[in-house]
Amino acid sequence: MHTRLNTRLCEMVGIRYPIVQTGMGWVAGARLTSATANAGGLGILASATMDFAQLKAAVADVKSRTPNPFGVNLRADSADVSDRVRLLIDQQVRVASFAQAPKEALISQLHDGGVLVIPSIGAKRHADKVLEWGVDAVLVQGGEGGGHTGSVPTTILLPQVVDAVAGRVPVIAAGGFFDGRGLVAALAYGAAGIAMGTRFLLTSDSAVPQSVKDFYLARSVTDTTVTKLVDGVPHRVLNTDLVNQLESSRGKLLALPRAAVNALRFAKLTHTPLRSMLTEGLAMRKSMGLSRAQMLMAANTPMLLKAALVDGKVESGVMASGQVVGVIADLPSCAELILRIMREADEVLTGLVS
Repeated sequence: MHTRLNTRLCEMVGIRYPIVQTGMGWVAGARLTSATANAGGLGILASATMDFAQLKAAVADVKSRTPNPFGVNLRADSADVSDRVRLLIDQQVRVASFAQAPKEALISQLHDGGVLVIPSIGAKRHADKVLEWGVDAVLVQGGEGGGHTGSVPTTILLPQVVDAVAGRVPVIAAGGFFDGRGLVAALAYGAAGIAMGTRFLLTSDSAVPQSVKDFYLARSVTDTTVTKLVDGVPHRVLNTDLVNQLESSRGKLLALPRAAVNALRFAKLTHTPLRSMLTEGLAMRKSMGLSRAQMLMAANTPMLLKAALVDGKVESGVMASGQVVGVIADLPSCAELILRIMREADEVLTGLVS
């Protein structure tokens, strides 16, 4: 393997390859996370859709399947985040990732326990702030990415963030990556690795129902939509009848009542007290500048995702997806996927040099 493929990210985390599987809610469970880790990448367990007991069991499950480093994605504004941080420290989890950057006190607690902190950022201006707080790396996602995303494409945003970081910490690139050529391109921009969500969702190690995977595989690069009608903030999802309905005037009228019902269902499913959900919602509203309506819609999102990604109801759920869905045509194992990417990257680098 080309020496350039052993990056600063690999050395810092203790992984073989500079490839990260993102912490997708309802998708990145113990099986997918451990399969990625066993293949030499960094698997990240999604915990936002788990209560504390479920997270504790999932961490134990991952550790029983792999001796390799892995991460857990946390919500910095969750009511029990301190308990979750203590669990990561006690279980010697290597990485804590965050969709919203945690405050300095939380970062210090994780560092004192030997856990690396890697937040996701979506704009250049966020880089300096999280670096001041002492994070170990940043994951930057361009507008092509699935789920919550911005409007600036990866090819513009990534070099901006790399320049802003100026080598102080490794930068992980996300949004539009699926093969070895993309990995080499990210390295050329100055990144230390790539992160992928949709590509890992579409593997044989993903627990997403086969019917849902088939639905994804049939989509083109123009079959995604960025909508605010899922949870009040820009969210890239597959374009479906439900999403079209939400985007219509009738859908807007029905969105809040539906959100209220789903928020109650999510509270019951995850054994989360309504008081805790309210506390988290208010924290989200304050940190993200959400309106009351957006706060309620954010609480609605987990159930819409679960309906499709767990229950297989593509007609009544929401499916987060990057535009890269349109260039994916198979369901390899995580090991097959990562080795393929690394082989392609090695061939590209060798060709460039020669």
